Amino acid sequence: MDTNRPASGSGRILHRKSLSCIAMLTVALCLGVTSTSGCRGENAPTKDVPEPASPNDVPGSPGVESEAQAAVISPAASQSVPDEQDKTSSTQPENQNAGAKQNEEGTPLFDGKSLEGWKVSDFAGHGEVRVENGQLILPWGEALTGVTSTRELPTEDYEIHLEAMRVDGSDFFCGLTFPVGDDPASLILGGWGGTVVGVSSINGSDASENETTKYMNFDTGNWYAVRLRVTEPRIEAWIGEEKVVELERAGREFSIRPEVELSRPLGIASWQTTAALRNIRLISLADEMKP
Repeated sequence: MDTNRPASGSGRILHRKSLSCIAMLTVALCLGVTSTSGCRGENAPTKDVPEPASPNDVPGSPGVESEAQAAVISPAASQSVPDEQDKTSSTQPENQNAGAKQNEEGTPLFDGKSLEGWKVSDFAGHGEVRVENGQLILPWGEALTGVTSTRELPTEDYEIHLEAMRVDGSDFFCGLTFPVGDDPASLILGGWGGTVVGVSSINGSDASENETTKYMNFDTGNWYAVRLRVTEPRIEAWIGEEKVVELERAGREFSIRPEVELSRPLGIASWQTTAALRNIRLISLADEMKP
């Protein structure tokens, strides 16, 4: 006996109704799915699926810094990096030769903001002079780079105070040309290969070969306090507390090398060396020298 066949006609009717309901339910479900997801049809809307995150894209992973990490690890990331010539002049430590403190009296010749009172000395192939971080920068040139004062200045009984730094290079970083009465002279720091100190020129002899010649080591990146004193009897100069020049003027003729003629009457230059200058001041000794 076939136990799977319906026992009567009513059973057959019920069987057909069940099949019909199942079919309708199947269609309804398909239509519902189609309305929301397209039922995988060709016209179904698509959505971009992001690619799986790489471990290196996750904040805190070894390959990337989160914003908080970047702020801690690289606090100076937003600061500009100075060029090679500029780097030393803005980051070197303060002067280790602090013996001669800068005299706060007198007239400032450099305001730390501009070249007011100065002009760029028109030496052939000079570097581009600029003011930076309160310093007057004399960049490396083909030969000389310097500035010349445009002020009316005394020619007797005065002092010049300044601080100078060799930023880069190996020759003189301060060639201070100054008046000695009607004649000029130059105080040289670090010339002739980097170590010569003296006055050019005396009776036609340079700082490297006259009675003022001395030899000193100058550390790149250190500030050196310079003081020059010109009175009727003599010329004197100090670097820090050390007196490096004491020269009686009587019986001597003073001049400068032709190369620095553009520094007259008062100028500062460097030779194939980047230099930084600051705290340039003039002190008149007129009252002090009165009898």
